Amino acid sequence: MNWLYDLFTNPYLITAISSWAVAQVIKAIIHAIVNKKFDIHRLFGDGGMPSGHSATVTSLAIITGLINGFGSAVFAVAMILAVVVCHDAMGVRQETGKQAAVLNELIELFSLPLDSELREIKLKEFVGHTPVQVLAGIFVGVVNAIVMYYTFT
Repeated sequence: MNWLYDLFTNPYLITAISSWAVAQVIKAIIHAIVNKKFDIHRLFGDGGMPSGHSATVTSLAIITGLINGFGSAVFAVAMILAVVVCHDAMGVRQETGKQAAVLNELIELFSLPLDSELREIKLKEFVGHTPVQVLAGIFVGVVNAIVMYYTFT
């Protein structure tokens, strides 16, 4: 049972998961304010402000640097992972969301003559992030990692 204790006291895991949770709660609140209604799906969904993916990987990199040193190999690996994920969120995933929006519009526009199965398709449009959303996620991740570091170490 020592592995279970290790799992629940792992500062890297706790920091990354808590950063994701904080970002998702902020995202749901911002979405509710902007749209004047609460949508529970925003707590777990992709896309939106701030980026949960960016917050998660950034906090993992920062807590790794704080614990192991910013010159360590493990920090370098975590940092490269964070850069790749943040870049992907703004690039490929954002373009995927734009394409989904166009395809959803086309399916709706031409739905009458199409097969009923095709009419039921609704692609996810909230999958990527703008640079501002990624920067906000990075900020959440950095702040949360510092708070977690000074709270638990």
